[in-house]
Amino acid sequence: MRDANLTGYTPKATPGVTPEETTTVQSRVVACNNGGGALGHPTVYLRIEDKQVTCPYCSRTYVLAEGAGDDGHH
Repeated sequence: MRDANLTGYTPKATPGVTPEETTTVQSRVVACNNGGGALGHPTVYLRIEDKQVTCPYCSRTYVLAEGAGDDGHH
C-alpha cells in the first residue's frame, strides 16, 4: 500500500535485532511476503526510491543492483 502521507516510512535497522538479510534486485518495485507462503505476511509491493528499501513487516532489505532500476519511469 502506498504511503498516503508520503512519510517515507521504513524501519530503522537495530543491530542484533533487525535481520541482516539483504536481497539484490534488478527492479525498483519488489514484492515481499517474507517467503513463508501461508506463514509469511501479506504481500506488499515496495518501491526503491534511492538505493534500498526495507520491508515494514519482516525487515528484509532489498538493494538495487548497480546500473539497474530504469523501469521506464513508471
